[in-house]
Amino acid sequence: MSKKDLSLLVLILLVGTVVALINPRFLYVGNLSNTANQVGLFGIFSIAQAFVIIIGGIELSVGSVIALLGVLFIDLIVNHDVDWLVATAIIVAAGLVIGLVHGTLVTRMRIQAFVVTLCGLLIYRGAARYYTEDATAGFGFGASFPMLEWLAAGRTNVLGFPLPHSVVALGVVTIIAWVVLHRSVFGRYLYAVGKNEEAARYSGIRSSRVIISAYIICGGLTAFSAILIAMYTRSISPAVHGSFYELYAIAAAVLGGCSLRGGEGSIIGVVLGTVLLQMLQNLVNLLGIPSSLNFAVMGTVILAGVLGDQYLVQRRHRVGTAKGRGQASAAAVPVEKMKAE
Repeated sequence: MSKKDLSLLVLILLVGTVVALINPRFLYVGNLSNTANQVGLFGIFSIAQAFVIIIGGIELSVGSVIALLGVLFIDLIVNHDVDWLVATAIIVAAGLVIGLVHGTLVTRMRIQAFVVTLCGLLIYRGAARYYTEDATAGFGFGASFPMLEWLAAGRTNVLGFPLPHSVVALGVVTIIAWVVLHRSVFGRYLYAVGKNEEAARYSGIRSSRVIISAYIICGGLTAFSAILIAMYTRSISPAVHGSFYELYAIAAAVLGGCSLRGGEGSIIGVVLGTVLLQMLQNLVNLLGIPSSLNFAVMGTVILAGVLGDQYLVQRRHRVGTAKGRGQASAAAVPVEKMKAE
């Protein structure tokens, strides 16, 4: 765990203590379980976003993808009697294809990631609304999928605590993502491309493939998250379902130490950022503050994260410049002595 992650963990403990003192209901088992469930649901697509941010990109269509794929998943298993395992495979494959399209447009067509994913945000939201004729998609009366519901939205009692299965799913995704990002050659390529794509390409890294792979991973994880969220909400209004989820993901990634410039960030940090963000939102709810201020909280968090990142970059630059001058001065002393002799 890096120093940034440790600092974030301390901040989470501090915020948790303050929240508990302000409102003891924060420590109720039911509230902690519900908050943990939100962390599980939001953490997965936040990790997805982190992969793209690390390579210096951005994914603005997360919420719309969740809406579209959630609608398709419900339609497949409810109206077309597709086995839920097959439907899951289809939806995840669709997410991978979306990521492939985005990555290809960014690398092959040289279109800015912001433009590509902004267009995706509009296209997928519109497609979801058209597909359902702007109606709410749900399971309807009598529709029941016991195993799927238990796996995706159930809870298991662990030492008296109802542990949401979304947290278990997040744990599995976190472990796999951590190994990929921090213990593999591919992970080093992601960081290298994010730091300097041109330098990475000159060093022999196929940067286009790395960028496309990052978007594919993001699409697949977002699709998986869409299934979990669909099973949790039980109904989807395509006009609003998943709205601003991309902002949650970006805020969690920035809080977790990901630089919007690329080349920085950790999986543990993103998870901790998700925890902190959900704790802050839980505080807003417990204090009875209007839910509309959630967006103000997110905006403040993103701004604070960017300002903090800017400060650290400037500080590292000053320290590096000072060290360079010190080394140059130290090297110049023997030369002056030789001239004097």
